Amino acid sequence: MDFLPVFMKVKGRTCLVVGAGEVALRKASVLLSAGASVRVVAPAFCAEFAALTGVECIHARFAAVHLDGVVLVIAATDDRAVNFDVSQQARLLNIPVNVVDSPELCSFIMPSILDRSPLVVAFSSGGASPVLARMLRATLETMIPARYGHLAQFCADMRDTVKARISTAASRRIFWENALDGVIAEKVLAGDAAGAKAQLMAQLEDAGLRPQGEVYLVGAGPGDPDLLTFRALRLMQKADVVVYDNLVSAQILDMTRRDAARIFVGKQRDNHTLPQQEINALLVKLAMEGRRVVRLKGGDPFIFGRGGEEIETLSEHGIPFQVVPGITAASGVSAYAGIPLTHRDYAQSVIFTTGHLKEGVLDLDWEALCRPGQTVVIYMGLGALAEICRQMMAHGLIPDWPAAVVMNGTQPDQVVVVGTLQTLADKVASAGLKSPCLIIIGEVVKLRDTLSWC
Repeated sequence: MDFLPVFMKVKGRTCLVVGAGEVALRKASVLLSAGASVRVVAPAFCAEFAALTGVECIHARFAAVHLDGVVLVIAATDDRAVNFDVSQQARLLNIPVNVVDSPELCSFIMPSILDRSPLVVAFSSGGASPVLARMLRATLETMIPARYGHLAQFCADMRDTVKARISTAASRRIFWENALDGVIAEKVLAGDAAGAKAQLMAQLEDAGLRPQGEVYLVGAGPGDPDLLTFRALRLMQKADVVVYDNLVSAQILDMTRRDAARIFVGKQRDNHTLPQQEINALLVKLAMEGRRVVRLKGGDPFIFGRGGEEIETLSEHGIPFQVVPGITAASGVSAYAGIPLTHRDYAQSVIFTTGHLKEGVLDLDWEALCRPGQTVVIYMGLGALAEICRQMMAHGLIPDWPAAVVMNGTQPDQVVVVGTLQTLADKVASAGLKSPCLIIIGEVVKLRDTLSWC
């Protein structure tokens, strides 16, 4: 971020606007709507300023003396020398300054504002594209009804009541999330504030019970954040704690709630930060503390993600849980690599398997994997690639059978190495590929040259 988003309280405080044209008029009006006392300095004023109340109009050229007692400055003149002077003088006094259409002279940016007071949403492009920021605001104007301001005020009115009944911050947050995602919010939005209050008080009667946490097993997909489901993103924003492993990309982790605790549990080949049983126990412990836990897994939780083992443990301890499917690596990575998993001419079925070595041994059903007319996708097989290729040739596939390895699939640094069972291991070694990688074996690999798009 080039600018830190901050909401500044200017109510009852003096703000200065330099300039008195149409742009300055708009800026002064915004400051007045925030309760500021507005001082405007300009040699001449447009007629519309006469209609503003609460504005101190000074007919003069800008001088440093006009900054006395000011907490914020906006320069909105068409004279670059004046704008530069305003910026310099304000910065010397450590007063936040904005110069319209000159981001290089600004210490803060005036955002495009969606006002649903007391709920306010601000958009800024850091001066790069104010028009784009306004377009995004216009889009949300249609998605956030005006009554959301009433909902925010209802929450403010009931805040102390809830705080008096629910002692911990984590439990209060869960209570409010349930309230704002159910009948209470619907009553406020329908104009029934009294009914909403009665419903909230009824729910507070049960709030003294021991807090009940919940675990969400969320599939994060193969790496590209755009492949997350809406449900996954919503639950990621509700979590108190995020338990994640090595296959979750940094971009996706950044989409979780910013104040949520993050616990890394590893899961790299031959290097598990926590054994699976300890991960299971950790999820139970966190939920029993009343926390909402997102167990964030690369790909899909139920496809080589050991999600079934985790929810078995949760079920044994009576912990509520949800499972959010994700795009598994086989589907997402093959699509981004331009390799269809099935094709009428080449593959009428597809097999997912794991190439993970257990005690140095790769024990797979080679006869089943080496049948024609299918695609084989192997997870976690990079370390055993040479052995996989050797066994598949030994069990009937020709040395020229097409195969590929994809590293960091769906991400900007994706690498695809294409070869045959005979050449693939050497090509991958020469390319220096490292986990995470996916192996795709089958005649569909021949289509990559035609279908590659990413």
